Amino acid sequence: MALGLYIHVPFCLKKCLYCDFVSYPYSETAVEAYLDALFKEIELYGRILKKKEKDLVSIYIGGGTPTCLPAGRLASVLAKVQKVFRLLPGCEVTVEANPGTVDRHYLLSLRECGVTRLSLGIQAFQDRLLNMLGRVHTAVEADEAACAARDAGFDNLNLDFIFGIPGQTGEDWLETLSKAVSLEPEHISVYGIQLEAGTPLELAVARGELQMCSEELELSMYQAAICYLTGSGYVHYEISNFALPGRESVHNLGYWLNRPYLGLGPAAHSYLRGERFANEHTIEGYAGCLSRGELPVAAREAGTVQTEMAETMFLGLRLIKGIDLEAFYRRFGRRAEDIYRKKIACLKDAGLVEVAGGRLRLTPKGLPVANEVFKEFV
Repeated sequence: MALGLYIHVPFCLKKCLYCDFVSYPYSETAVEAYLDALFKEIELYGRILKKKEKDLVSIYIGGGTPTCLPAGRLASVLAKVQKVFRLLPGCEVTVEANPGTVDRHYLLSLRECGVTRLSLGIQAFQDRLLNMLGRVHTAVEADEAACAARDAGFDNLNLDFIFGIPGQTGEDWLETLSKAVSLEPEHISVYGIQLEAGTPLELAVARGELQMCSEELELSMYQAAICYLTGSGYVHYEISNFALPGRESVHNLGYWLNRPYLGLGPAAHSYLRGERFANEHTIEGYAGCLSRGELPVAAREAGTVQTEMAETMFLGLRLIKGIDLEAFYRRFGRRAEDIYRKKIACLKDAGLVEVAGGRLRLTPKGLPVANEVFKEFV
């Protein structure tokens, strides 16, 4: 089965106040050490993987902020990947971008080196909320970046947004949704804000300096997004994701369908040959392993059939159309309805899931409490 390839670029110009992803301040020295190690990791997998395992259906360059690197550096990464792996026809190549780090010239360079999809982390269209989050761009720059992407020839554009931000109102959220739709992106992602322990935002809330939105307001924002975006022609295909017909994220669908993927770079995660593993977090540890000709793997978890079935269940339930029960049977030789009979019955009785058209899926009641449903299969 063809792989999805994820490449983690662990640098930011400034870390957002809500972020707990692995990232480090940008410096030329750190970038050189990272790229040298990344190229070694690519070459090492080129020797380890079987021929079929080097077929790629998607590439996703995330971070951090990949676009804090010069475009030429990203081009060199993709060129290296293309030498070692085989990009299948129509391979989706996504780069995450911060609106404050790109312009038309930069985006033209990305298009020229083979990037087919751009994901802009806008988050909000109100400057006071962007300041609250510690973003380095303004609402005007977000608008300009989306327009520059079109001018550069991108015809597959995703915009990311956050709801439930301290101080955000329902009117703010509707304004953001309206502005997003007016830019006519092919894909829109909306995420409820997460207070990650130890982040500046979490600490500010703990000290009482900021107040989170009420659960009722956050739920109403989520429901408003579903109503507004589906009413604007977008298909709600995953809990947090909306796309024009046929423009779903190929890479992320691989995750939700529990298909194999390879992660490169510090802290990157992989799911390959039935095993899940994660790389060293620090650039020093990551680069040190590769300098010795070793894979930079810090943790491994051997998979079992039971684990793979459970993961297929709770990942598949993220999709609005749910789990194809016949596909589950073909994959495992057992029926999900038999394995999880009691759990499914309880969830159905609670009105959280339903079976329709041969699929097990969340109900509208189950969507806002999806994490509670997923726990039943862990």
